[in-house]
Amino acid sequence: MILAPSLLSADFSALGKELEDLRQAGLTWVHWDVMDGSFVPNITFGPAVIKQLRRESPLFFDVHLMINEPERHFTPFAEAGANRLAIHAEACPHLQRSLAEIRNLGMQAGVALNPSTPLSVLDYVLEDADMVLIMSVNPGFGGQTFLPLAYRKIRELRAMIANRGLSVLIAVDGGVDPANAGQLCDAGADVLISGSAFFNFPPYAERLRTFTDAARQP
Repeated sequence: MILAPSLLSADFSALGKELEDLRQAGLTWVHWDVMDGSFVPNITFGPAVIKQLRRESPLFFDVHLMINEPERHFTPFAEAGANRLAIHAEACPHLQRSLAEIRNLGMQAGVALNPSTPLSVLDYVLEDADMVLIMSVNPGFGGQTFLPLAYRKIRELRAMIANRGLSVLIAVDGGVDPANAGQLCDAGADVLISGSAFFNFPPYAERLRTFTDAARQP
């Protein structure tokens, strides 16, 4: 299990310190929720912020684009230092081409699916993805209630990946906490993304241990 704290719930006035505190606590990934106020109601940060923090942190930057026309911004995020770029299938009319372009820019490619989006949209692009991000809330704001439909979706996706002999990671984002971490990992999730359920319970090293222990208990 990889735990990727979502900086949407971090202290925006001290992001550099937050990243260093996460590193010292033993975290290896961090999740950036990029929102444009159009695809989702909220607005957060863009490539300029990520570029500045990239200079200060060796963590794996998992960048989730909740924006319209994401293909217009692939190069700025690559230049900012994103390790993986996840784009929403709902926002991409040419999904396969977009995933290929992300890889060509030297980043790993991810596909994010809203709760009501069926797995069938992955039929012809799964081989082009390094990760699929299952949203277990409707995107846009932190602190929402987990939608249990995610369990079945993760199981079905895990079977789809196995049947094709692929090694695509499955991530889940939205309402993820120690109470459901075990069930999510048992269903087939590889990456747990958690915002308020992580950052609201310092110290971070202890919270990481809590998640890790919970993930071992389906």
